[in-house]
Amino acid sequence: MNNSSLNNQLLPVDAIRILGIHKRAGEPLGVTFRVENNDLVIARILHGGMIDRQGLLHVGDIIKEVNGHEVGNNPKELQELLKNISGSVTLKILPSYRDTITPQQSYTSMERHPTHIRQVFVKCHFDYNPFNDNLIPCKEAGLKFSKGEILQIVNREDPNWWQASHVKEGGSAGLIPSQFLEEKRKAFVRRDWDNSGPFCGTISNKKKKKMMYLTTRNAEFDRHEIQIYEEVAKMPPFQRKTLVLIGAQGVGRRSLKNRFIVLNPARFGTTVPFTSRKPREDEKDGQAYKFVSRSEMEADIKAGKYLEHGEYEGNLYGTKIDSILEVVQTGRTCILDVNPQALKVLRTSEFMPYVVFIAAPELETLRAMHKAVVDAGITTKLLTDSDLKKTVDESARIQRAYNHYFDLIIVNDNLDKAFEKLQTAIEKLRMEPQWVPISWVY
Repeated sequence: MNNSSLNNQLLPVDAIRILGIHKRAGEPLGVTFRVENNDLVIARILHGGMIDRQGLLHVGDIIKEVNGHEVGNNPKELQELLKNISGSVTLKILPSYRDTITPQQSYTSMERHPTHIRQVFVKCHFDYNPFNDNLIPCKEAGLKFSKGEILQIVNREDPNWWQASHVKEGGSAGLIPSQFLEEKRKAFVRRDWDNSGPFCGTISNKKKKKMMYLTTRNAEFDRHEIQIYEEVAKMPPFQRKTLVLIGAQGVGRRSLKNRFIVLNPARFGTTVPFTSRKPREDEKDGQAYKFVSRSEMEADIKAGKYLEHGEYEGNLYGTKIDSILEVVQTGRTCILDVNPQALKVLRTSEFMPYVVFIAAPELETLRAMHKAVVDAGITTKLLTDSDLKKTVDESARIQRAYNHYFDLIIVNDNLDKAFEKLQTAIEKLRMEPQWVPISWVY
């Protein structure tokens, strides 16, 4: 006689329960198992799954038999067996009989009274496939998702594995790695990235001539930031206060910005940069630049009034934060083409930015585009292949380092098409609900 049969004989008659369920082949029950004292125990019940909806089983229940056959002590084999069975399924279980409410029961009761909890939604900043995850307790119970998708988190009791469901597709919940687990996992990868060259960190070790510097000095902070999930809230359609164009130098951000403003100046505007340079004879204050003294500009920089600033040929240049708000207060969207580090300051409810990354095309395409503008007489500045390659490399570096901030990515391999894509995206903001950072709402 094996141990399982012996255990069954030693159990009180009223302790054993027989449950009957009906399922289709391939339909998951929505449970995971663990081995405890050589028995298979229900480890978790997935929100929205068959077992959760029926409420017949609880975390801690021991599965003894399925359709009259002993289950052994292999969780994977039991998962496969239950997944493939169709029709009537009879389970012999030993209930947990806990005096206290289990975390799963507590959560389920709260779910039935939603006034007690706030729904939690997150935007994912990485791709996940449970079948490629060696740490997940049950691959079949995992939830696959892609970067940028919105998930509803329905259970965070387990420190390593949350339960979540797709907002767009609906369906029952599945397991996803928790923020804590994924941060630990990605920290090891990031450690290698930081030492592998300019494509991986946000700052190259090579000294470069810099035109702009962020006042808040947060580039190093960004460098160590790991983005996993971002809590978001759904808002009705509205016009964003700012449109922020991010990209490498020479990818066409300024051309896109100017086209929007020229075509619709009543709806879009931009800032006028400040400079300590003396005005030339043909320059008027407030047109291309606002001219101030160096001492005044230095005092304002020290007071944190500039979003970004830098020095070029002995003169200071910069964008004042108040100048952005002045455009917004007129009811227009302020279009900015700034350094990516500025997103740390801009991505708040005060500026509510729609952040678009203008990506460089492949080198061959960029070369052809540059030749076309030179031949057309649009520019007289000739760029070498080395210059163009730097643009492509810098574009890849920015995308890798700041991808989690981007609402949209447009590859500018054709300026007219890039403009149309951006215009369509902006119009959607006025017509469709938007998911925004939770801090913008609460």
